[in-house]
Amino acid sequence: MLRCCHCLLAIICLLGLALPELARGQSVPAKDSSYLVVRNIVIAGNKKTRTSVILREIRTVPGDTVYLSDLSNTLEATRKQLLNTSLFLSVSANVKNWSGNEADLVFDVWERWYTFAFPIVHLADRNFNQWWVEKNHSFNRINIGVTGIQGNLTGRNDAVDAVVQFGYTQRFALQYNLPYIDKTFRHGVGITVSYNRNHEVNDSTSGNKQQFFRKDEFLRQVYTIGLNYTYRKAINGRHQVFLNYNFEEVADSVAILNPNYLGKGRTRVNFMDLIYRYTYIDADSWVFPLRGFSLMGEIAKRGIPPFNDISDIHFRVNAVRYWQLLPKTFAAVGVRGMLKFSNEQPYMNQFALGYRDDYLRGLEYYVIDGTAFAILKTTLRQEILSFKFRLPVVPKKFSTVPIRIFAKVFGDGGYVYNKYPGNSFLNNRMLYTGGLGLDIVSFYDTNLRIEYSFNQLGQKGLFLHASVDM
Repeated sequence: MLRCCHCLLAIICLLGLALPELARGQSVPAKDSSYLVVRNIVIAGNKKTRTSVILREIRTVPGDTVYLSDLSNTLEATRKQLLNTSLFLSVSANVKNWSGNEADLVFDVWERWYTFAFPIVHLADRNFNQWWVEKNHSFNRINIGVTGIQGNLTGRNDAVDAVVQFGYTQRFALQYNLPYIDKTFRHGVGITVSYNRNHEVNDSTSGNKQQFFRKDEFLRQVYTIGLNYTYRKAINGRHQVFLNYNFEEVADSVAILNPNYLGKGRTRVNFMDLIYRYTYIDADSWVFPLRGFSLMGEIAKRGIPPFNDISDIHFRVNAVRYWQLLPKTFAAVGVRGMLKFSNEQPYMNQFALGYRDDYLRGLEYYVIDGTAFAILKTTLRQEILSFKFRLPVVPKKFSTVPIRIFAKVFGDGGYVYNKYPGNSFLNNRMLYTGGLGLDIVSFYDTNLRIEYSFNQLGQKGLFLHASVDM
């Protein structure tokens, strides 16, 4: 574990992860004497979103002085920040009503479609390749259902999500998040309730491959109730606290096959999670960033008496720095890491690499369990195409679809510590992968990644993903 921790610290030091532009030790050039005094901030085009919610995202306030040499950058930064709220399809920024050295800043917004009801067709497996190759693209491993989303419910960027899902995992979930509950627009709350059950359980790992046990009866049931609180004083930083109650129950046969699945041969556990998370994003886009910096740091306690059948303390960090090297060339370097105490954890609390967004590109077919890991990811992108096209029949407001295509090369490295690696051949050793690919980006936060990757085992292949990776 110490080696993993040292690797992570070395990577962070190498990156130089001081928040960009926060350490203002550099000399400031003399400003142009021409300036603008902001008379008013005018918002136009919002029919549902409250003007006060939009103004909360704008740093500039009436009475501020903006040097004309900085005006273009100020307007563009504000325009991108409004787009990052995910409330609008487009935003335009203008200066109007000049009088002497005073003028109004006008932001014209074009609101998104906030109400969705669409079918769920999700793979039960960790990624497309695992489902297609290792599970023979079995339709028994597909989740189907309906998701209903009402975004911007009251005009305060609040959202209600409801899920009814069948198939491999039966799931019922309801979530509501209200970002602002006070007049200062700093405090927010949310609630989550969910229930999952499965006929099949990933009950163990062998040779860095998930092992599954299946029966006609339901083998696993999970209940979760969660509350969260958010404090956001400035624009880029966000503090969050989560309190989640979890109850998990498995069939006797699961505990017999792997007594360490829930630990100590148990068939049911209940535990409370208390999580503090800090997020800082100063990037041109919060969905597909190309310039800027993002940081997420987390400390959590799992197991709070009397709900402490499973207990640990963990620390986690995700940090990425983005650069524009040339007009259409971009680079990114990121680190991820997690350190968990103690090392004595049941199987269901040892997921490390290969799960969710924690993996090396090129090792998608493998999982590496453990109580600590560190990852370094590097990517170089070149924009090769950017265009728009119109969809027939669709209302004009939503008919224009933007497409950007990037070619890329990448390289990843990582390390996972496990005190009891068993027959794993990927634990407690340095790992590395690389490859090239395409990123296809559109609106409504959609992204398709096509990657040809190789790994240190001499394996290579084409991998598909529908999520943003760094």
